[in-house]
Amino acid sequence: MKYETVVPARFLKRINRFVAHVEIDGNQTVVHVKNTGRCKELLTEGCTVYLACSDNENRKTAYDLVAVEKQREGKAPLLVNMDSQIVNGVAEEWLKAGHLFSKNAILRREVTYGNSRFDFYIEDGERTAFLEVKGVTLERDGIASFPDAPTERGVKHLKELIRCKEEGHEAYVLFVVAMKEMRYLHPNDKTHKAFGDTLRQASAAGVQVLAVDCIITPDSVTASEILPVILTLED
Repeated sequence: MKYETVVPARFLKRINRFVAHVEIDGNQTVVHVKNTGRCKELLTEGCTVYLACSDNENRKTAYDLVAVEKQREGKAPLLVNMDSQIVNGVAEEWLKAGHLFSKNAILRREVTYGNSRFDFYIEDGERTAFLEVKGVTLERDGIASFPDAPTERGVKHLKELIRCKEEGHEAYVLFVVAMKEMRYLHPNDKTHKAFGDTLRQASAAGVQVLAVDCIITPDSVTASEILPVILTLED
């Protein structure tokens, strides 16, 4: 996935979940934040962020904040894409490239089954599957972690994926890790143990739990390599 035009900026402060102040070439401006998560470890005062330019004249803001250089002590900054709206497109590109299913598989987005709407429903010959995508921007010491805030919606999706599996479909949860250099993905039990517990239950029930990292540039996101997923409960 690629943005048409991206410019760098200096991050100043976040006003609320949707709006932040940045500085472009010495001029302060308001931008839309394309991730409603907390992202406190990413959006620190003075860090470099990247803004996608919008050509919609009716918008209140001219830019979307889509990526950030995460500051790390003793290391070079880590480029992280934090555009939660691009994750499904990245996953679709990866699936259409022949990962998990054949290149001839039929993909449908936003399909309702039971009490949930899943990101993808896939038909591939006799195979039928539901797949839910989760974007990951949180890392600690080279370990990707999800979620960064409690997500009852995420727990609900996992329970519905278990139901899909029980009723004869394949079921997947795919964590799209929007950065490189990660060793593995781990559920963030300290933030939301119920999600981690339900993820472990889903895996035990036959739901496939997968993670893929991404090659990130200021103006692009491309799914890259499968990451190990370690589901053991945190100490």
